[in-house]
Amino acid sequence: MLVITRREGEEVVVGDPKNPIGVVRIASIKGDRIRLAFDFPRTIDVHRREVAEQIASEGNAQAEKPVPEIEVRVKDAAPA
Repeated sequence: MLVITRREGEEVVVGDPKNPIGVVRIASIKGDRIRLAFDFPRTIDVHRREVAEQIASEGNAQAEKPVPEIEVRVKDAAPA
């Protein structure tokens, strides 16, 4: 596991920096809450851990059901 420190507005590039798979940005930090913004192609599944575990435990039954899509966009903002 990779553990890094980032400040609000900073990003982590996933994959080849010249052609990244996606980008994770620290959208905001308020107290003990951190908001992350994910910018990945629609072909890449991104799930919270509890959702991923539920999908894995349901196996093929879940794969046959349509899953509602959530569009995630990262706004360009200057780091604070």
